[in-house]
Amino acid sequence: MEMRAFFGFDTQLNYLFSPIEIDPSRSPFIEERLEILFEADSLAELKLLVQEMKIPSKTYKVDCLNKMDLGETKKIRHPERRAIERELGLIIDGEPELNHPDIILGVITVNDCWYFGKQTKSVSVWREHLHKPHSYSTALNTRTARAIANIAVPFPEGKKAIDPCCGIGTVVIEALSMGIQIEGRDINPLVCNGARENIAYFGLEGTITKGPISEVINCYDVAIIDLPYNVYTHITKEEQFDIIRQARRIADQCVIVTIDTIDEAIEEVGFEIIDRCTTTKQLFVRQILLCK
Repeated sequence: MEMRAFFGFDTQLNYLFSPIEIDPSRSPFIEERLEILFEADSLAELKLLVQEMKIPSKTYKVDCLNKMDLGETKKIRHPERRAIERELGLIIDGEPELNHPDIILGVITVNDCWYFGKQTKSVSVWREHLHKPHSYSTALNTRTARAIANIAVPFPEGKKAIDPCCGIGTVVIEALSMGIQIEGRDINPLVCNGARENIAYFGLEGTITKGPISEVINCYDVAIIDLPYNVYTHITKEEQFDIIRQARRIADQCVIVTIDTIDEAIEEVGFEIIDRCTTTKQLFVRQILLCK
């Protein structure tokens, strides 16, 4: 679902080609990105293109990315990958540095084509957010929360988001760490304080206000709502419905996380479910619904 939000399609393969540039550190599922500079039908042809490269002011290393099967393209064994890296690395006009290079250049072969370009590896920022001062056992895990923030706001520029049932701020933290303009809100003052402390703990800046969604007067591009449920929060079906109705009032789009099937309520307030998936944590099976 996150893949569809970013790229407009999904695939069962473990790679994809797209002109859309996404920082791999944004996604908990992307390992690395190769910004393609050269494309060739053979390694020999690729070498002719690469030897024209000049990197006068930065150190570099070359990394062969065929460390696993890529669709029908089989993994390249370690000695062969090192040989490819050396062949390409030695013909570039620049200063190679294997340990701490300024630039990592990647080479990969897929379906008998060779590609070379700038490699960006993912940093698992969401893992750092696992350990926060305040947490709930039933809260979304940080990996899921990060994906939900990406589904809601795949392209943050100019977008405003709100999490009006933010709890201890799990989604808000992930969104803020990716540069998404988001506000958090909750009716519980103690929870609001916990969310503020969690945000500050990671050196982030964000706004958490106290009060129900019915008191929100501003409008947003998207609302992200992990619906409260009767485990630690006592809420009726009518109150859940009102939260959805209020979300429709303040936002053009909404990502709703629910343990119940609420399709009829979503349609009744005027939203349309345009994408969905499920995620599991312990005994909880949550539905993630993208609504417009």
